[in-house]
Amino acid sequence: MAENRRWWALVVIALAQLMVVLDMTIVNIALPSAQADLNMSDGNRQWVITAYTLAFGGLLLLGGRIADLAGRKNTFMIGLLGFAAASALGGAANGQGMLFGARALQGVFAALLAPSALSLLATTFTDPKDRGRAFGVFGAIVGAGAAIGLLAGGFLTEYLDWRWCLYVNVPIALIAFAGAWALLAPGERHPDAHLDVPGALLGSGGMLALVYGFSEAESRGWGDALVLTLLFGGLALLALFGLWQTRARVPLLPMTVVKDRQRVGAFLTVLLVTVGMFGVFLFLTYYMQGVLGYSPVRTGLAYLPLTAGMIVGSTQIAARLLNKVPPRTLMVPGLLLAAGALALIAQVGVEPAYASHILPGMIMLGLGMGTAMMTSVSLATGSVAPRDSGAASATFNTAQQVGGSIGTALLNTIAASVTSRYLTAHGGPGVNRRALQAEATVHGFNVATWWAMGALLLAALIAGVVVDAPRAPAPRGAETAPEPVESRAG
Repeated sequence: MAENRRWWALVVIALAQLMVVLDMTIVNIALPSAQADLNMSDGNRQWVITAYTLAFGGLLLLGGRIADLAGRKNTFMIGLLGFAAASALGGAANGQGMLFGARALQGVFAALLAPSALSLLATTFTDPKDRGRAFGVFGAIVGAGAAIGLLAGGFLTEYLDWRWCLYVNVPIALIAFAGAWALLAPGERHPDAHLDVPGALLGSGGMLALVYGFSEAESRGWGDALVLTLLFGGLALLALFGLWQTRARVPLLPMTVVKDRQRVGAFLTVLLVTVGMFGVFLFLTYYMQGVLGYSPVRTGLAYLPLTAGMIVGSTQIAARLLNKVPPRTLMVPGLLLAAGALALIAQVGVEPAYASHILPGMIMLGLGMGTAMMTSVSLATGSVAPRDSGAASATFNTAQQVGGSIGTALLNTIAASVTSRYLTAHGGPGVNRRALQAEATVHGFNVATWWAMGALLLAALIAGVVVDAPRAPAPRGAETAPEPVESRAG
């Protein structure tokens, strides 16, 4: 019976994680409708996305440590209720300020929820065979959540209303809350521990500055004084944060989490992977809707092969081989396959190229990313003392958020500048301006996609060099038996 409850708990954890991941993209397709409904300017509309990623990415380290100190189950359930309330507030927004605030609140509670979910998974499934299966499911959700969000956003926007892209979180969160209340054990607390307040201020401040800086770079440009101040200020705060963590009595990010070379390799790999992936999702969406003329629903459906590939890569390849071969034997080929997919996608033109380039590229991308991401999730949270699992999980999620912010800003800036240069170089009397604009836009996307491929190749290099280095001794307490996931009644 306890075994069944453990796997039902995986369903609850996976459902919560899916909600957090897909909410980073579900509003993308709905954004034009929301902008028109709430009279948002073109300059302000980015805050529907940025408010969420800014709060989420900036507060993850703090959320992970709160999960360790207050108990993972408590933090998980608070995060679910808060996320549901913020989603309802956003769906009912009567102005842009109310929507921006609700999205920021979603990010705050996601920063509590995401580390709690991953640390619950890490401390629940420690048997190698079960761990592989559980992390296969989780890795598929992490990898495919963005594509699922685009699909759901298309259907909800076209057949209901953009507000349902937010309202849909309420029943999902309440179902997950009921499941957590019934299935998850109370969880370990550390009443004698203290929150590292200076570390929280330095770490969260540094992350907020970096994420904000990268998000503003897209519209202001990389040479803007505010962008440079935010980026360099964020790096300085994070440097001070790292120095403080070596001296703090109860560090926000224990050094045992980042001393393991394999875990650091997993963090760096995830960061570079999301640098490439977030920009490519945006480009493909715009290509299908803006160039090929797809509807929101058709665009979402077009992503299904990618989602299917990620699920197969995570659950049928990585999960089955994780305990039989070295991790880099899965990560490096997966990342190279994904890089090859981007090389294929980067060759599209203004003519329809879904069947010839996008479809095979998506299948390759899904298989490669699903295999690499699932393995990275397992490495990032393996052999961590239970009391530090929230910090390790938060660091993994932070790598995703920072990578996504860097990728969106960097690749969009590259695409925009290349497009502008193409228009200048090829413009002239008698030129069809509409056709030229389409050609320039696609050319900008292609160049940016080649850069994204470079990020995946660098991730493959890091995985091949850093991962599978001699593992440091397990942290003291890492061998402690996980908390049982049983009913509250026992």
